[in-house]
Amino acid sequence: MMSVLDWKLLRSVALAGVFTSIAGWTAVSPSVALAQTAVVRNLPDFTDLVEQVGPSVVNIRTTEKSLGRAGGAAMDEEMAEFFRRFGVPIPNMPRQQRPQQQPEDQPRGVGSGFILTPDGLVMTNAHVVEGADEVIVTLTDKREFKAKIVGSDKRTDVALVKIDATGLPAVKVGDVSRLKAGEWVMAIGSPFGLENTVTAGIVSAKQRDTGDYLPFIQTDVAINPGNSGGPLINMRGEVVGINSQIYSRSGGFMGISFAIPMDEAMRVSDQLRTAGRVTRGRIGVQIGPVTKDVAESLGLGKAQGALVTGVESGSPAEKAGVEAGDIITKFEGRPIEKVADLPRLVGNAKPGSKSSLTVFRRGQSKDLAVTIAEIEPDKVATKTADKEERAKSSNAGQHVGLAVRDLTDAQKRELKLKGGVVVTAASEGAARAGLREGDIILALANSEVLSVKDFEAVLGKVDKSKTLSVLFRRGEWAQYALIRPAR
Repeated sequence: MMSVLDWKLLRSVALAGVFTSIAGWTAVSPSVALAQTAVVRNLPDFTDLVEQVGPSVVNIRTTEKSLGRAGGAAMDEEMAEFFRRFGVPIPNMPRQQRPQQQPEDQPRGVGSGFILTPDGLVMTNAHVVEGADEVIVTLTDKREFKAKIVGSDKRTDVALVKIDATGLPAVKVGDVSRLKAGEWVMAIGSPFGLENTVTAGIVSAKQRDTGDYLPFIQTDVAINPGNSGGPLINMRGEVVGINSQIYSRSGGFMGISFAIPMDEAMRVSDQLRTAGRVTRGRIGVQIGPVTKDVAESLGLGKAQGALVTGVESGSPAEKAGVEAGDIITKFEGRPIEKVADLPRLVGNAKPGSKSSLTVFRRGQSKDLAVTIAEIEPDKVATKTADKEERAKSSNAGQHVGLAVRDLTDAQKRELKLKGGVVVTAASEGAARAGLREGDIILALANSEVLSVKDFEAVLGKVDKSKTLSVLFRRGEWAQYALIRPAR
């Protein structure tokens, strides 16, 4: 039997062996330790980039004119909501002192932008300045300028504004083709009006198809309302994109954001500078994807190209001999890998120019010559018709966080809707449900809503203690949201 002394001796030897073993592992694995140190040492430091690019990023505020209403409690509440949303103290202004039926500047939104040229050309998103009567640009040195809108393109969401200043710090434009998935990138902007906010992340993917004319850059950089129009910057301090969209079910950042590639934005900005608008080509075909089964059955080999599902009568495509069932595999010699490639390539072609199409028809490829036509330009909304401007509005949905107004006749025609109401403000329960300004409400609690009158009538009947179902349209898609009662 071991004595106490023997046990202590054995334990000392065992512990010494353990420490020797650990020390030996460390001694024979210097590469591991160095690699770990290198990883830590090579983590990106954005401080130099912020100092370099930060002065080129601007804050953009917009306002619009609206008519004051005499003794209107609804107007007071709308104004108060604006101040609450932007964190500004509500001014103690007696209602009777307000000029009645006079145009008033109403805060409309906050966004971001960046200086493109030293003489005051600023790039931002089209949706940041859309419908604005006044655009105010604030530099990092706190100087403010009223900006003139040079031009905007709704399809790509790119806009240019001009301020009267010189010697400004312009950004460097980067080469998007060098950008790789997994690369570190940084954003600077004004989320929720908080100026000069820096966020960072990596490029999640390139060529992300979310629209006909833009292969977006997808990142995990934190982007929130107010970041729109701000720059996406690579580690060389170059702007590679314009932060434009987020994927969200809550209205806030959820880990996926999209930026307009800078090469596409510069192509658009060149046209905006010279002509104030963007011209795009069209050939007049309806297209769809080519599935693997279709490609194999037709002898195409692999799923590629754009399947022509229809040809417009009298269009350039019809005149060139394109037929329904053709698969367009090349445009101007450039391969069409997926269906979204064709509208981008055709859209970038100059109207009136002659281009070549390669189509796959009944087992053979055929080259066709087509003359490019021009896509009908976006119609700019005007504010000349009093009847259109004074669409009825309502705050009857305050208890669920909704303020709405009637669709104008022009909007009904454009959207091909017989009715509905536009959300002008969404907060509290409505915001939590994912509703936001610009959404069009089509039904509440399974009851059709064609006007503000219907909206108010339905809200007057529903049980406020129960969840309210909302059918709404955003863009071209309709979906449901559930507004839950406050607890």
